[in-house]
Amino acid sequence: MGQTVEQIKALLAAANAEELAALERSLAADTRKGVVAALAAARKRMDARLAELQRLQSMVDFQQQLAEGRGGGVIVGLDEVGRGPLAGPLAVGAVVLPPNTVLDGLNDSKQLTPEQREETAERIKQTALAWTVQYMQPEEIDACGMTACLVTAFRRAVAAIEQAGVAVDVVLLDGNPLHMDPREINVVKGDAKCASIAAASIVAKVERDNLMIRLAQDFPQYGFDKHKGYGSAFHMAAIREYGLCPLHRKSFCTAFDQPTLF
Repeated sequence: MGQTVEQIKALLAAANAEELAALERSLAADTRKGVVAALAAARKRMDARLAELQRLQSMVDFQQQLAEGRGGGVIVGLDEVGRGPLAGPLAVGAVVLPPNTVLDGLNDSKQLTPEQREETAERIKQTALAWTVQYMQPEEIDACGMTACLVTAFRRAVAAIEQAGVAVDVVLLDGNPLHMDPREINVVKGDAKCASIAAASIVAKVERDNLMIRLAQDFPQYGFDKHKGYGSAFHMAAIREYGLCPLHRKSFCTAFDQPTLF
């Protein structure tokens, strides 16, 4: 007795590229509509997977080419999260991946769902040779300004990686030049182009979001767990009602004339 359509669907859904090729050959003469549709769906899934692997490999290849232009060596990717919020710290992530590592899920962190970011951040941490997230607090941002804080945070992140025992040769930095390190190479939209920058973006985003969720317990009236300090309508209404708290960047909140809570 031949296999049922449901049995064939199950085989196709679980098949890898080699298994799918064999199943396509063996089922070429099967004209049942369910089988034909299942084969088409399996091929579409496999084509999408191959395209994703090519995208991920291109991120590894691109950063390797950049590094080779500076003599090669160990690459650290850096990215910031939280430049624009009204409250909470600026976070800078730094990640060193093993050479030629293709890691599922790497992308601009804004392109991923919270669940995807959490899963990918865990894979990054388990795979990375070293990683860190460094914070600049609201009072530092108010005192020094954002550009100076970015430079300080990036330098702290590189130092933390090297203190973990990883000697860095090339520093890949998302965005425009900051001249924070002689090893610096700047990549506009680097979190979509370079594997290590994307990894740093994801880790920094997850760590900062989780920090804001914890801090929301201290100041529940502001809803930091929902908007993570950004200027949502709810957040701005809360500022107007309750004033500013110690997590707010006063230099970012000059439009509000409410007194501070503390």
